[in-house]
Amino acid sequence: MKSPDIAQQHLIIFTRYPEPGKTKTRLIPALGDVGAANLQQQMTEHTIFRVKELQKTTRISWEVCFAGGNCQLMQDWLGADLVYRPQGEGDLGGRMARSLAEAIQSGATQVIIIGTDCPGINSHILNQAFEQLNTHDLTLGPAIDGGYYLIGVSGLIPELFLDIPWGTPEVLQQTVNIAKKLNISLAYLPVLADVDNPEDLPIWEQNKISFIQLL
Repeated sequence: MKSPDIAQQHLIIFTRYPEPGKTKTRLIPALGDVGAANLQQQMTEHTIFRVKELQKTTRISWEVCFAGGNCQLMQDWLGADLVYRPQGEGDLGGRMARSLAEAIQSGATQVIIIGTDCPGINSHILNQAFEQLNTHDLTLGPAIDGGYYLIGVSGLIPELFLDIPWGTPEVLQQTVNIAKKLNISLAYLPVLADVDNPEDLPIWEQNKISFIQLL
């Protein structure tokens, strides 16, 4: 596994190994176990492509923070040249807080976490997020469902991840409330849609990339 080389601007992709039956479970009724896993695979690869686009114009380091599978399976899937880190135990908030803290303690001054559920994310939005962190403590990418598809910080703010009802429409607003309570300067990115449920599948169809043509 490649060891991390942390730049001042660091990006973390949160994803899950695409094992049938254990990923994108809310889409299994529409796609089946294998179809849902295939979508997880495609959306992760789509997100990585966008991050590599950003790398062409912006000096960043980045890593893939995964759940399920193991490092060998991740390397077999995405290649041995990427940096992989297990998400570890705990709820989503605990895992994100730990990943951010590790990056900052390793020398990063601006750290962003994105998932792989938002096909509308692109290098322009990612660059905008880093630019916002030059003048703000926190940047959020609001999702239509009430969550967020991106969170970025310019320092440790562990309170942002405490007592959040993950997976509910209140995630973004509760995070904003905490930021206001702490008097944290906050910037917003464009609102985008996640692909979590069967009714969201047209969003993926409209945004997906043909990797055979673009890679």
